[in-house]
Amino acid sequence: MGFEFTNFNSSNINADFVDWLVDEQWVDMQRHFGRLWDYYQNPMYSPAGITAIDGKLNESARTYIQAQEMGLPARITGIKRTQISGLTGGKAVADIERKEVVIENDIGWRINAMVDFLFGKGVDIVSKAEDKNRRIEIDKIIKQIFNSNGGVRFFQDMAVLGAVYGFVDCIIRPGQKMVDFWQNSLTPNMKLGASGNDTSFTKVMELVSDCGLELIEAQRALPILDERDFRKINFYVQHFIEQKNEITTEGNFLRRLLAPESSIAARRTAAVTEIISANWWQRYEDKQLIAEGSNIAEIVPVVHIQNVAQPLYYEGISDVESLIALQDELNTRLSDRASRITFQAFKMYLAKGIEGVENRAVSPGRMWCTDNPEASIEQFGGDSSSPSEDAHIAEIREALDKSSGVTPVAAGVLKEKLGNLTSAVALRMTLMGMLAKTERKHYAYGQGLKEIAAMVMHLLDVTKIYPNAKGERVFDVIFPSPLPENMLEKLNEAKLKQELGVPQEQILRELGYEMKS
Repeated sequence: MGFEFTNFNSSNINADFVDWLVDEQWVDMQRHFGRLWDYYQNPMYSPAGITAIDGKLNESARTYIQAQEMGLPARITGIKRTQISGLTGGKAVADIERKEVVIENDIGWRINAMVDFLFGKGVDIVSKAEDKNRRIEIDKIIKQIFNSNGGVRFFQDMAVLGAVYGFVDCIIRPGQKMVDFWQNSLTPNMKLGASGNDTSFTKVMELVSDCGLELIEAQRALPILDERDFRKINFYVQHFIEQKNEITTEGNFLRRLLAPESSIAARRTAAVTEIISANWWQRYEDKQLIAEGSNIAEIVPVVHIQNVAQPLYYEGISDVESLIALQDELNTRLSDRASRITFQAFKMYLAKGIEGVENRAVSPGRMWCTDNPEASIEQFGGDSSSPSEDAHIAEIREALDKSSGVTPVAAGVLKEKLGNLTSAVALRMTLMGMLAKTERKHYAYGQGLKEIAAMVMHLLDVTKIYPNAKGERVFDVIFPSPLPENMLEKLNEAKLKQELGVPQEQILRELGYEMKS
C-alpha cells in the first residue's frame, strides 16, 4: 500500500524519501551499528550449518565462533570475509587450515567501566523553580517518572547505547491514562496540580507514572533533519523488525521444503515504521498504516544526546569505533602466539646412531646404550621465549588504554606497585584520563537529562495534568563522584559551605540526604 502523509499537512516530508530511508539507508545502518554492538558484546554463534566454517573445523577448532573473529585475517581463520558477507558468510580459502583463534574482548570491560564511572551511583535531577513548594513537587514528579522507567537502569542503558553507537535518542511518550485525561480536560473546570492539594497531587503522581521514556538504539533512528540546520528534527522516523507473539507457517519455499514437519512454523515478524512530527504521528506495519493520531505534545518529543560531540554531524563519536582496529590487532597477535605455542609446546627428539630407537618410548629411568661414539640424542621444540612478541602485545594494550582513556586500574586491576594511593590527589592523578572523559560526558548527558525533564514538564502543562510556567522547567543535574570519598572530609566541606551561605537544601542533597516536604 505504501506511505501516505497527507495528515501531516507538510510539504517537508516525502513518501519516496522515507521509502529510501527504510529500504536503503536502514540496511546500511544495520550493518554499521550492528558491527559496533558486536565488538562491544562479542556474542557467540554456533558454526553448525555454515558451509565455509564447517569446512574449516579441525582439532584446533572450538564448538562456537565469536563476533570479533570478523576482524581476523584469513591466514588464521581460513575464511575470507567481507563487510557484506558478515561473520557467518565468507569464502573458504584453499590450502589454509583454521589455526588457534584467541579472542580477548578488551572493548567490553572498558565501556562498562565508563558507564560505572558515569552512572554507577545514579544521578540527581533537581528543579530550579523559585517557589519552594513547587520545587519540591517538581522534584517528586521528575523522580517518579525516571523511577517508573527503570531508575538507575535507565541511566545506565542510556550510557551504554551512547558509548557504543555514539548517540542515543529518547522519545517521551504520554501513556493512555494521560491521553484520556487530556481528552477529558477539554471540558471546562477540569484541572489538577494545584499546589497544596494532596489529593490532586496524588492523582498527578499516578498519571505521571504512565509517562514513558523510550530509548531508541541507533539502528532504528532515521531522523529527517532540517536542510539548513542539522540540529533541528523536523520528523522523527524509526524503523525496526518487531517480533510478534504469533506463529506463522508462511515463508521461504525452500525452508518449508527442507525443514521437518515439526519446524515449518516460525515466529511472525513485522517491519514497523513510525513517523512523528510536531502535530501528527503514524505507525505502519509492513508499510500498511495501522494507527495514527494527533501529537498532544505539540513538539517533536525526542531528545538527542551525543556521547561525545562531533561537529556538524547528527551522530556523536562512538567509544567503540576508535578501538576496533586495535582490538583486531590484539586478537591477531594473541591468535598468532597461541598457534606458535601449540606447535612448540611438545618436545621432540632426534636420535642419531642408535639402533632400534624408533620402537622405544621416551620415559624417566630409560637407559640408552650404543657402541657408536658419534651417537647423539638432540632435543628440540618446546615453547621458547619471544620478547618481541610480548612487547608488541603490551604496546597494543597501552594503545588501547590511551585511545579509550580507560586503564586497567579503573577496573580494579593492579599489576605493579603504584605507591601510596591513600591520598585522593594521588588517586585522581592515576585516573586523570578517565576522570577527564567522565567530566566531558557529564555535560553531554546532563544536558540531555535536563531536556528530557523539561519536555516532560511541557507535556504535563499541555495536558493540564500539572500546569507550569516555562521558568519552572529549568533543572540542575548532580553527578556523585565516582571515586571513593572520605565522609569526614565531605562533612567538613559541607560545614564550610554552610558558613559561606550555601543553601541548606543544596548541602543536604550533595551529602545524599533528601529534604522532608
